[in-house]
Amino acid sequence: MRLRLINPNTTQAMTAAIGRTAAAVVGPGTRVEALGPSMGPASIESHYEEALAVPGVLELVRDGERDGVDAHVLACFGDPGLDAARELATGPVLGIAEAGMHAASMVGRGFGIVTTLGRTVGRSRELVQRYGFADRCVEVRACEVSVLGLDDPSSDARALIVDECHEVLASGADAVLLGCAGMTDLCRSISDEIGAPVVDGVAAATVFAESLVRLGLVTGKRGEYARPPLKEITGLLSPFALGGAPALL
Repeated sequence: MRLRLINPNTTQAMTAAIGRTAAAVVGPGTRVEALGPSMGPASIESHYEEALAVPGVLELVRDGERDGVDAHVLACFGDPGLDAARELATGPVLGIAEAGMHAASMVGRGFGIVTTLGRTVGRSRELVQRYGFADRCVEVRACEVSVLGLDDPSSDARALIVDECHEVLASGADAVLLGCAGMTDLCRSISDEIGAPVVDGVAAATVFAESLVRLGLVTGKRGEYARPPLKEITGLLSPFALGGAPALL
């Protein structure tokens, strides 16, 4: 089995961390590929950056389909391009926010999310509503550390994340979901420190994707996730047209 982990930003250190997490949780016989796009922002902390990241994500999903990848994981908590990727892919495509929320809801009556900057809280709440967890997510908090700042020792990122995890638990949550793929290396140690389940969406999405493949489940193509219709696409995005050379998708 081949799983492709896609880091929607172009920061290679984060791609490597995502790959380490995924490789540590898959079963025997599963091959993990962690890749980042050839274009896009260094991190995703705004709607603008999320929109710019989607073409690079779709390019990697397209290539994965051609290369025989069995499932894809989009390793950014905004789940950028998830619906579009599901239109392109035959196998399962999972976003770490959706998968993480499912996992967090299985280990506690209520969970909270700790994300990066305050400006991303609204996106997290939007996804909570979309994925049907409004009655299970009791709190969304920001540690006010940027995505790239998570790897900066001077940011004191880990301590700030731990503080917000404690606040989440104080609000009545039983579990904490880390709201950024850049936090993937911190999950186990923070869980031990706060004495409560801490869910990493990267690990959860990887295991769920592997399980769906083993169950023989694919993306349904009868309705919304059917292949996009062929039509002309012009300008800078013309290579992404589905029909005619030099189509990317």
